[in-house]
Amino acid sequence: MLGTALAAGPLCASAQSLPAGAEAAASAPAGKRADAGQVGSAATPDFDARQKVLDVLGTKNQYEYEVAQHNCYDRFFVNACLDRARDKMRAVQAKIHTDQLQLDKERREVHAQQRDQREALAAAQRQADAPQQAATDARNAGAYEEKQRQHELAAAQRNADAPQRAANQSAYNSKQSDYQRKLDQARQQAAQDALERAQRAQHFTQKQADAAQHKADVEARQKQAAQKAQQQQQEQLQQQEQQKELLQEQKDSD
Repeated sequence: MLGTALAAGPLCASAQSLPAGAEAAASAPAGKRADAGQVGSAATPDFDARQKVLDVLGTKNQYEYEVAQHNCYDRFFVNACLDRARDKMRAVQAKIHTDQLQLDKERREVHAQQRDQREALAAAQRQADAPQQAATDARNAGAYEEKQRQHELAAAQRNADAPQRAANQSAYNSKQSDYQRKLDQARQQAAQDALERAQRAQHFTQKQADAAQHKADVEARQKQAAQKAQQQQQEQLQQQEQQKELLQEQKDSD
């Protein structure tokens, strides 16, 4: 039981930290609290502060109930003591609950009043801006109508220009067709010229090869003729030597 009392110490400290007059402020009549929380119609009650007070009171009530329960176990009539502690706790809890309901009601009322004020201000602003808005709407309507007229004029101009555009398109298509035809012809001519150049190059190469072969053949024949002439000359020289030897032999024999 002593441990329970010591464990409740932080709760006691929290309850004892309740600001002076907090219970009175939380349990004061609703009308007085609303009047004290408002200054004229523009002030807003401090609902957060009052909510904190109620939270502290609830914590304090729970703490005091636990302390009373603890103390009851030291008395002779334990059950009666516990019943009284529970009844006291419930009475305080009921009062806190009543104050909580009142606080929630006032909060809703203030929020509703603020919403109504905002809507009233917005309506007044719209009413004040109505002439300017009407002028702006009129200008926008005039601008829209002018834009529509311009659109219709542009459409009429396009319709009027349609035959000319069709003629221009036809001329353009014809020009493109003629251009494509000339382009195809140029490509075909280029291909034909390339083929002829290739044929001429091949013919020239073959002609060069034939000329080289002819030159080689001529040189070979010339070489053979020179060799033949040289052989004939050698044969003639041999014949002349033989004739000289015969003549010398005839002279020697004479």
